[in-house]
Amino acid sequence: MKEIGLAKRTDISIRPDVSRVVTKLFIPGQELVGGSESRTSSTVAEVMRLDETEVDRELAEIQNDYSSRHQDLAGVFDLHAQRVSAFVSEEITPNRHQLLGAAFTHEYSLEGAAVCNPSLVAHPDQSNVAEHSLRVVMSLRAIGEGHRSTICFRDGEIDASGGIMIHPPRDFPVLAETSPIPLDRNVYLAHLRDKGLEGETSTTILEGLPEKFSREELAQALATADGQSDIRINVAENAVVLRSFAENFYRSSFDASSSVCQRVLWPSTILESQGVEDARFVEMRVEGAARYVASYTAYDGRSVCQQLLETNDFVRFESSPLVGVAAQNKGLAFFPRKIRDRYVALSRYDREHNFISFSDDLRCWHDVTPLELPVQPWEIIQTGNCGSPIELEEGWLVLTHGVGPMRAYGMGALLLDLDDPSKILGSLVEPLLAPSASEREGYVPNVVYSCGSLLHEGKLFIPYGESDQNISCATVDVGELVATILSS
Repeated sequence: MKEIGLAKRTDISIRPDVSRVVTKLFIPGQELVGGSESRTSSTVAEVMRLDETEVDRELAEIQNDYSSRHQDLAGVFDLHAQRVSAFVSEEITPNRHQLLGAAFTHEYSLEGAAVCNPSLVAHPDQSNVAEHSLRVVMSLRAIGEGHRSTICFRDGEIDASGGIMIHPPRDFPVLAETSPIPLDRNVYLAHLRDKGLEGETSTTILEGLPEKFSREELAQALATADGQSDIRINVAENAVVLRSFAENFYRSSFDASSSVCQRVLWPSTILESQGVEDARFVEMRVEGAARYVASYTAYDGRSVCQQLLETNDFVRFESSPLVGVAAQNKGLAFFPRKIRDRYVALSRYDREHNFISFSDDLRCWHDVTPLELPVQPWEIIQTGNCGSPIELEEGWLVLTHGVGPMRAYGMGALLLDLDDPSKILGSLVEPLLAPSASEREGYVPNVVYSCGSLLHEGKLFIPYGESDQNISCATVDVGELVATILSS
């Protein structure tokens, strides 16, 4: 696979930083894949049998070894000790309380295995940025122990000369506080339709609720339906589905004093239990203000589904399910604005080809049209997108990925009609970017892959993962790229 020579690699090299650790609750016995019986009671008993001298000495050593790695280790120990306080039947000293919390704490290295699959957008805060420069935010997939993924961020700047710099992250990564958000009736109805569960019982329950409803309102509607179980079928089965779906609507909030590069979106639901992956961020202008939306993949260890992520400031994020045939599998990428008063997205719901999909609300994606079939040798296994389309005067520029023999990935490009994005105006015959000799080795060999590029003053900045291991960045003159596409 040989690239066409338009892309220029920068000197950016982001490698996994194994020192970026967060503290998590640790339950002995459940660290095995799939989980096992908890050893909470026996672990508490072991802490309780120590005499106070041993407690004091062990806690002092822990504080000496770990306090510099975390901002508030004592607070973490206190929280985790409270989580197991039901297993403690007597008064204990403050130091024993702290040691108990330490016994139920472990460190998780966010980037212990790899960093990959970045996207790049303009930072919401452009204050004090020099003329012709741009402050940027990069999202990335960080892979840690057990192949669990999180969504992390870096910030940086494109300077007036067209150079790009991504800053190293600050110490002490932080996890969000999560809270519920209102549930969406249309999304619920579409979810039931996707699952083949649409019927009189479920639709009657939902149609009695407002368009946006709370978990309490859902519980009341389910209680009413339970009282009618003699005249309705499958009430209990529907209740389980409707109740469990609610957890997928939530907000993640960070302290505004934290840096964007400290913030980590951790898996927060059962469907995300083994990772949140591949956020494809794009900026949408809503009444003159920046709004950032992304699709991302939720993975539970066996199956995947897609979620919508929305933020105005990268401090508060709202997550909700994406539903409909086009939202199946992975890789929904949103266009940055509506076309003919409808939202538009690229889809790869069949796992093989690119499609165009349309939606009235950004969440329900039922309307789908084929876009591209693989025609080149380097994309015979599958095609897909490498992030959201970029609007140009000539059309919508779409970076794609193709997979060919030896499961080698290359990045291509399409140009779509501005008014009818299902119409292809041109495409590259050869890859825009292919793995170089130094990019072939990694967690998944022979891959170059991006989740979103950024156009600034005629230059396209393409952050990309090298073999699902490290992150680099290339630039392309967009005028030369468009001319090459149209002449191919």
